[in-house]
Amino acid sequence: MIKIGGNIIDNDEKLSLFLREFASVPGSKILVHGGGKLATKLADQLGIKQQLIDGRRITDEETLKVVTMVYAGYINKRIVAELQSLGLQTVGICGADGNSIKAHKRIHPNIDYGFVGDIDNINESFFSNLLENNTTIVIAPITHDGNGQLLNTNADTIAQEVAKALSKSYAVQLVYSFEKNGVLLDINNEDSVIKEMNSSSYKKLKEQQAIFAGMIPKLDNAFTALQSGVNKVIIGKAEELKNLIEGYAGTTIVNE
Repeated sequence: MIKIGGNIIDNDEKLSLFLREFASVPGSKILVHGGGKLATKLADQLGIKQQLIDGRRITDEETLKVVTMVYAGYINKRIVAELQSLGLQTVGICGADGNSIKAHKRIHPNIDYGFVGDIDNINESFFSNLLENNTTIVIAPITHDGNGQLLNTNADTIAQEVAKALSKSYAVQLVYSFEKNGVLLDINNEDSVIKEMNSSSYKKLKEQQAIFAGMIPKLDNAFTALQSGVNKVIIGKAEELKNLIEGYAGTTIVNE
């Protein structure tokens, strides 16, 4: 289970290089992608004002149309087409397809996030059936509520929840790839990668305020995944995918 972010999506050359490396990884594979900057660019061109709170997009009705077009449309199908050209039988989906990821509209006491979804259920059998037929799955970060409403949903959370669901039947490795070399002791030093982390060492580093605040949600997700049956979580740079999987790069998150 591999999640890629906007730094790869936004760069055609990096995306093509990543997909070639992804295609060469043996075994069953699922790729979860974010949306990058394209949705914001298209919304600007259409005159649809965008609002972010703490880095999270407020998804009003018009913005939902844009992110669905971009995430579940152009980006998803472009990735699928490129993987097909590399010899992988590939299916691109969002959470509404096959009732694969059901969510509810986020409820917050102070902020109306609009049509943002928090996940309720993963249709494990839907994913298992595709994987058993040697199909690679590409997931766009759009879910549904079961009543006809699409919802914009965090891609990191989708990767975590699908990995947790599939860990009941498979040995699952979850890779969060982003622009840094891994979890860093010094945010300004790419060589300060923490090679391995368990819950005890993570707790100590948090107490020492040695972890960059922006990494804490990703690490909390990683430990939640491990506690729910995922074998291993790896965090690092997308360009080092094979080295990440083989343990030669990035930060590996393990159980005690």
